[in-house]
Amino acid sequence: MNTQAEAQTSILDIVKQVFSVVLVVGGVAAFYYFSEQVQLIYRVLGLVVVIGAVLGLMFTTGLGRSVWSFMQESKIEVRKIVWPTKDETTRTTLLVFAMVTVVALILWLLDMFLFWGVRLLTGQGG
Repeated sequence: MNTQAEAQTSILDIVKQVFSVVLVVGGVAAFYYFSEQVQLIYRVLGLVVVIGAVLGLMFTTGLGRSVWSFMQESKIEVRKIVWPTKDETTRTTLLVFAMVTVVALILWLLDMFLFWGVRLLTGQGG
């Protein structure tokens, strides 16, 4: 049985996370508050700096470290993928288009014959 112990969240991590949310809300509020006085480029740069600071702060928490670890492991897993060749991709795509066309034709014929049968049974067609 594989049991995992729940990670203990420290008070400092919670404070950092709350402070991060406050910083993002303050940055967005300042972006709109100074819309009349400051040019757009400076407001955008300020917002990017605030978000960068928040990301830096978040990566110092336990949750941030686990997210960073997950991202690193994901990059390693992506390198292990065996991607199809261009020829395989082209053939598979053409096969999918052909099958969609065949199924569409079958459904169209079925619909046409069912419509013809209903019209014949109800006396509306001749």
